[in-house]
Amino acid sequence: MLDLKLIRSDPERVKAALARRGAAAQVDELLGLDARRRELLPRIEGAQAERKTLSKQIGEAKQRGESGEEQMRSVGALKEAIEAGKAELEDVETDLQAIATALPNLPDPDAPDGMTEEDAVVLREEGRRAEFDFEPRDHLEIGSELGLIDMEAGARVSGSRFAYIKGDLVLLELALVRFALDLVRGEGHEPVVPPVLVREEALVGTGFLPGDRDQIYEVPKDELFLVGTSEVPLAALHADEILDADRLPLRYAGFSTCFRREAGAAGRDTRGIFRVHQFDKVEMFSFVEPAESATEHERLLAIEERILAELEIPYRVVNVAAGDLGAPAAKKYDCEAWIPSQGRYRELTSCSNTTDYQARRLGCRYRPGEDEAAQVVHTLNGTAVAVGRTMIALIENRQERDGGFTLPTILHSYGSPEKIGPL
Repeated sequence: MLDLKLIRSDPERVKAALARRGAAAQVDELLGLDARRRELLPRIEGAQAERKTLSKQIGEAKQRGESGEEQMRSVGALKEAIEAGKAELEDVETDLQAIATALPNLPDPDAPDGMTEEDAVVLREEGRRAEFDFEPRDHLEIGSELGLIDMEAGARVSGSRFAYIKGDLVLLELALVRFALDLVRGEGHEPVVPPVLVREEALVGTGFLPGDRDQIYEVPKDELFLVGTSEVPLAALHADEILDADRLPLRYAGFSTCFRREAGAAGRDTRGIFRVHQFDKVEMFSFVEPAESATEHERLLAIEERILAELEIPYRVVNVAAGDLGAPAAKKYDCEAWIPSQGRYRELTSCSNTTDYQARRLGCRYRPGEDEAAQVVHTLNGTAVAVGRTMIALIENRQERDGGFTLPTILHSYGSPEKIGPL
């Protein structure tokens, strides 16, 4: 959530920033509601005080044997005015809250202009793309022939975009998870297995609601939602807390299964396990002082790049355009892996600086000093390993003529086979 004081004090700056995201239209409406709210509050409080005074006068008049009829009429009129004012105030506050929660974060000045994925700026390319002396195949063809990926059974049991992962590919998944957790723990991130069912407050607090409701699986009977990323329960871990400054930075690494409906994605990446409804992920999350968030963002990106380098996956880093950012993010980097079967780079990991947007909604603050007022922390998130897409990159970039594929040395000590292929 944006700071209402900032919007009041510098509305043109806020509108100019949100215009880069195509989201400036409601700022004036929000300011109008805020102004009306500030008019109503003192008017209601003044009427309540006057009513209290008149009620006291009525009591005194009756003690003197007087009727107090005139004061009683005034009290009745004040009661009606107070009730009408409170009803209007409730409507104003409801509308104000709806707009405030729907506004996205202000984009960082370093986020490129543009509204689409194609407007991202490529910062660098790393790693050597594989060269084949045969026609490379995609991950589904390889995985299906080896009995490792079964989309048909997944669709029969659960519907489209579900899969059975089997055999040595399961060992590869577990090796990837353990490798990533060991690496990020060495970087100061405490491993966490969080809940994957959360209340609505956690999704509103992280900025995924109200805007992304179509993408989220809901369990209405229990008023719970399945998370699309462990960013949500990790961010909510310190909701409504005031942290001591000496505890910061707080860094976590959440491992969880994630669920996304992928509404509106019909016809896009429907082949294989690139875009599925259920997948596993290791997610880094940081709570930091505001002055440290830009540095922390670069730090998370460096960890993501280290993981990709150790996995020997060719990749590039892009700075995502302002209009293509998710609502909570002020700035986001994507690491995109080279996918031979598609002849292009595809998103594998991302890391976002959400500044104070999530923490303000969640009520997460810190106290800089013993006698200082509490301030809102900054939060950041970054993917350590998105298991399914990482397996795709490994399968396709390391495939061999015989239909199998090798795996990087770094994973062997974590239980991965050296090679997965035909018997």
